[in-house]
Amino acid sequence: MSWDIVLFNSRQKIKSIEAINEDQLLPTDFCNAFESHFIHIIKDKNHREIIGNDFSVDYFTEDEPVSNKMISLYGENALYELIFLAKKYGWQIYDSGIDQMIDLDNPSFNGYDNFQNYLSQILKQK
Repeated sequence: MSWDIVLFNSRQKIKSIEAINEDQLLPTDFCNAFESHFIHIIKDKNHREIIGNDFSVDYFTEDEPVSNKMISLYGENALYELIFLAKKYGWQIYDSGIDQMIDLDNPSFNGYDNFQNYLSQILKQK
């Protein structure tokens, strides 16, 4: 199972999703940055899957730059790779697992643990 994050490129320091000032969002070619950073990317029409060490990332491409990008993560290492890119490019990350923005300088508190707990609960119910 995956969990979702959203990458943002904004001049604003985003504290919560509700407080986003859309005028501060910057159009960005996230996909180009992914392709420059990751070596193994499987392409199928507009769907992409990044394959890394103990992780994968799913996303869809766009025809033009966008100010935010939702992607699905499989494996905790995916989050740390994206944090590296976010720091490099000045992006910010919203984590749906904790319904918060991730502190890129202290990512140990992240949605992966919450996702694992949720997954464990779902599997116990079956």
